[in-house]
Amino acid sequence: MEFGDTVLAAQRAGRLVVQPRMGMSDPAQMRAALLAVKHAKATTVGTITLDSFTRVGDHASALRAIEEGSPLNGYPIVAHPLETTRSGVFDGVVERGFPVQVRHGSAAPAVIFDVLAQLGLWASEGGPVSYCLPYSRRPLTDSIDEWALTVERFVAAADGGRLAHLETFGGCMLGQLCPPGLLVALSVLEGLFFRQHGVRSLSLSYAQQTNHDQDVEAVRALRRLARELLPDVRWHVVVYTYMGLFPRTPAGAAALLRDSVRLARTAGAARLIVKTAAEAHRIPHVGENVEALEMAAAEADLMEPGADESYDDSETYLEARAIVESVLDLHERVGRALLLAFGRGLLDVPYCLHPDNLNRARGYLGGDGRLRWSAVGAMRIPLRRQVAERLDSRGLLRALSWTADRYDALVLGGLSRRELAPG
Repeated sequence: MEFGDTVLAAQRAGRLVVQPRMGMSDPAQMRAALLAVKHAKATTVGTITLDSFTRVGDHASALRAIEEGSPLNGYPIVAHPLETTRSGVFDGVVERGFPVQVRHGSAAPAVIFDVLAQLGLWASEGGPVSYCLPYSRRPLTDSIDEWALTVERFVAAADGGRLAHLETFGGCMLGQLCPPGLLVALSVLEGLFFRQHGVRSLSLSYAQQTNHDQDVEAVRALRRLARELLPDVRWHVVVYTYMGLFPRTPAGAAALLRDSVRLARTAGAARLIVKTAAEAHRIPHVGENVEALEMAAAEADLMEPGADESYDDSETYLEARAIVESVLDLHERVGRALLLAFGRGLLDVPYCLHPDNLNRARGYLGGDGRLRWSAVGAMRIPLRRQVAERLDSRGLLRALSWTADRYDALVLGGLSRRELAPG
């Protein structure tokens, strides 16, 4: 069973799939980590996160680190011999019911995907926008062109009836301080890009933000747009536990993780990428990842999944729909439409410094924790209210630490869960 089908089968059975982000440079350690995830008391899928050298195409430095025995911050899948990865990592680990997704962060992923195809790994993630603008100075046009060719070659390489699965990272752009209408739109647009280049098994991402009710609205909007615009592919929604500054107290971190589970269950997501109590201090070890997976699974088991229903025209849905339509009107090829949209400011990511992003849009954090627009640039967003507030440097720092401070206050200040969750 392929990655997407595994997740959808769990969703039909009423189970939330939980997944870590982890990568070790040593094959034996990577294998042990996957086995620990596989045998956790949870419905899991595996993850291999690649190292920074591999992400930027510096495979010579990755190989040198392997030869010198220097640890890396992920698995150098290109530098390791194929047989080392096959026999040393995957044999007896990757099997029906436990697929593995490779997460990489590369704006130029052609070599990485070629290796995945040779290894028979058919699940990965990213996107021409979401892995270019935040992580690279590479021109957006180059990223779009390489992703198009890479995806088509990857899909063609899948044989024996296998479905190559790709997850768009568009709903996680910069992780925070981006009003959710744009995140939902970017997730859908990258999904449409993947479909146009042959992908028939997709997941659409959304990163937990700063207000639970607004996040539920966003995930529901994402699911509704997927039903409307991606009717001919298999898809599910994946939620990421908050990607910004994490609470410093273990109890605060656990409360935030539990609320990300609540978001996923309430809004009908099928999969959750978890974070651990160690996130504020260091890279978590395997045991901490397993603990977070099991905590999330136990929390999910206490809740009924959200009903699959038609949702109202929420503010987030209307924003996202307007953005998507304004982009698709530009060109029949989604990649070309994306490039034109960024050039004209119809897509504009707040606080993103990539030269192909106009950076005229601005969001701000309201007193209730909702993310709102103070400036939309040229984006065709139907604002329901006129907002004059703009963030200065002090306000920006306060907004960036708002979630961590608020959840730590649950422990240090004795706030109730009702007080903790705005709205």
